[in-house]
Amino acid sequence: MKRAERFYRDLAASHRWKSCRVRVETSDLYIRADQDLSDPAEEIIRSLRKEIRDHIARQDTFLTSFTPVERLDGCPGIISMMYEASERAGVGPMAAIAGAVAELTGRGLANRTEELIIENGGDIWMKLSRPAVVVIYPGGNYFDCVALKMHPHQTPCGICTSSARIGVSFSFGRADAATVIASDAALADAIATEVCNRVQSEDDMESAASYGMDRGASGVVIVYRDRLVARGDVELTDPDYED
Repeated sequence: MKRAERFYRDLAASHRWKSCRVRVETSDLYIRADQDLSDPAEEIIRSLRKEIRDHIARQDTFLTSFTPVERLDGCPGIISMMYEASERAGVGPMAAIAGAVAELTGRGLANRTEELIIENGGDIWMKLSRPAVVVIYPGGNYFDCVALKMHPHQTPCGICTSSARIGVSFSFGRADAATVIASDAALADAIATEVCNRVQSEDDMESAASYGMDRGASGVVIVYRDRLVARGDVELTDPDYED
């Protein structure tokens, strides 16, 4: 029996992963791969952060708006990705930043390693050759954690979570956790933000999940108090599941 690896910030090496942490200014990424990718990852992250800063200098509403903003011409890839995610989800561009940085860092490193997981503030981009388990920690009083089993055919993909309880990001909602799986991590990040925004009570959970699926998610999981709603290509499992 092969154990499906759990994903969390454990910097110890294993037979499957070598883990590293890369911090650039306020970006703090955790990377699992078959080798230490700290140096190339840092170079990519620095470049992405500069592109974002330069764009904010051109368009300050890109930083502050909670709704989509007018696109400017001549933007680098990460800015175009954030515009697109913002428009599809109906949120401000910065709601997609963690997912966008995770995905573009992952894309830049993908040809160096067979498997890769990039986590940026709870938002994940991954490519797998074997199943792995992603664990969500809602932070409420009812669910210690929720585990999702991910399969290689679902990747590369983004798995992003928005929470009214945990993290520094602002939320208009009350969900303990709104997790979205999508082929694009920036889009997953933006959709998760709006799905969480839409949950004010348990009566909103089904409609919020439907909204996420309609906007491009392949899977949605919402936790609010003692209730969980899952839609789409989601396989719930035990955090210690063995395969």
